[in-house]
Amino acid sequence: MSNGAKRIIVALSGLLLSLGAVSFTAAPGAMAATDVRTVADAWEKSPVYVDPAAAGQLSGADADALAQKIKDADKPVFVAVLPADFPRQDLFTKLRTETGVTGVYGVRLGDAFDAKADRQVLSNAAVSNLATTYGDMDDATTQLNGFVDQAVKDARGSAPASWGTGSDDGTSVGALIGIGGVLVAGGAATYAVVRRNRRRKAEEQRAALEKLRVVVDEDITAYGEELDRLDFHPAEAGADDAMRADYERALDSYEKAKSFMAAADRPEQVRAVTQSLEDGRFSLALLAARRESRPLPERRAPCFFDPRHGPSVKDAAWAPPGGAERTVPVCLADATRLADGEEPMSRTVATESGERRPYWEAGPAYGPWAGGYFGGGILPGLLVGTMLGGMMASPAYAADYGAGYGDFGGGGGFDGGDYSGSEFDPGDFGGGGDFGGGGDFGGGF
Repeated sequence: MSNGAKRIIVALSGLLLSLGAVSFTAAPGAMAATDVRTVADAWEKSPVYVDPAAAGQLSGADADALAQKIKDADKPVFVAVLPADFPRQDLFTKLRTETGVTGVYGVRLGDAFDAKADRQVLSNAAVSNLATTYGDMDDATTQLNGFVDQAVKDARGSAPASWGTGSDDGTSVGALIGIGGVLVAGGAATYAVVRRNRRRKAEEQRAALEKLRVVVDEDITAYGEELDRLDFHPAEAGADDAMRADYERALDSYEKAKSFMAAADRPEQVRAVTQSLEDGRFSLALLAARRESRPLPERRAPCFFDPRHGPSVKDAAWAPPGGAERTVPVCLADATRLADGEEPMSRTVATESGERRPYWEAGPAYGPWAGGYFGGGILPGLLVGTMLGGMMASPAYAADYGAGYGDFGGGGGFDGGDYSGSEFDPGDFGGGGDFGGGGDFGGGF
């Protein structure tokens, strides 16, 4: 819980509350950013990165304050301060690909500044206006604070789970203001009830996360076993740079999935884990096609019946018991079973009764798990008429498990703060003005 948030409570309530402050981790990286990977790795932990070679432009204290401002707003806004000689060719595309998160990206390169954003988070016109408004300021602190102040107001979506945003009990600043009003009106007794209800909700979320953790750990283990079985070495005869890049992305996805799961403290944060695993499986599919000299596969959703089956190869008609028929993405094995009139090999999970049922017939905690695999655009159509689909369509679902599931409470596709990996359209990642440099740093697509 931030000191500013505590002052809000004290000012509103007039009561002396014994609440300890949490120290903030410094935003600047500890080593020079020799490439975009270093910046992306730093952004996984904090929204602000200051290259040591550019540390004179933004002090550590100012960088910490800027990072905390973004975290408090819970918005997917990324800021980097880099030296003038940092390679600028295709910089934003490379940063967006390495970071893999839909969001707003602002970069100060030497004395110049530019910004770009995914369209579902901030329109091209809006980010272009931000870059124009704040781009010609000499003072980095003033410039970046102005940019961030406006960006967090306009940006859609939530911050990445890996930042650990919000207070230690999941309370936002807005909620704290509401708590302060309750304290003024009803005194400490009412506040105690609010705190007790919040703790109960937090305990329910922790229980849901622990149930979900079993399924996610199985997914991570299954993906790790795929990597172990992979008969590929980067130095083997016939391996080229494209194959090595696919292999590296597959390994990175595995590490990211483990890291995101270790950091998760709410069920909705599991989406980043399953998004990472699906990104990795697609990289493995690309690698396999290159090694076998086959046409590269198109990016498709995973098999609906069990995402561990890998990317789907076609769409097939299917209906849940008592439900309407719909088209779902399926792997080749399940497509064959359906064509033969057999039941597909569905992923089963534990239910409240203790029996194992297909995940679409289980509890609401499995929504984020499915949302990570299938994104926001197609998930509502896949789950309509199922138990899980009905739960996700309820008004209370977004409050308990997060929004961002297409018609269930968010926009289509990946939402702000989602981990999309390299799956983004450069045409939808735009804004900014003419930086006067090469590549996309300062130009449109």
